[in-house]
Amino acid sequence: MITQVTPPRWMGAADIELLRVAEQLLEKVYVFGRHEVATALRTVDGTVFTGVHLEGSCRRSSICAEGIALGAARGGLPAGAPLAVDTVVSVQIKPAGTFRIIAPCGVCRELISDYSPDAQVWVTTPDGPAPMTALELLPEKTRRAW
Repeated sequence: MITQVTPPRWMGAADIELLRVAEQLLEKVYVFGRHEVATALRTVDGTVFTGVHLEGSCRRSSICAEGIALGAARGGLPAGAPLAVDTVVSVQIKPAGTFRIIAPCGVCRELISDYSPDAQVWVTTPDGPAPMTALELLPEKTRRAW
């Protein structure tokens, strides 16, 4: 059994639920070196989507859990509907057998902020887990006109 993240007192019930969904998914599919991160995200309408990191043999073919979750969320929408993400939580398993909340990589930060710049993204800071907006993770981001 892997030890769950102890949520900070300021993490609301809906975000704790996302955290638990991500932890449960990763515990179910974890394979060292292949499937090491899971993401759960909630759209503004309350729907939850998940993704699992897929490591490729030639590194560049790897796909992050956040991108897979975003793709699943987009796939659930009709053509032309905006992808409006409310909250994103990603987890990894530490070598000591505990989950930890991790921040998305730079590419995933770009992807999340392209589609939902105001989305809350949980990251781990020196003071523990905390939410930041997608744009706070990329303070000098160039905004793209779609």
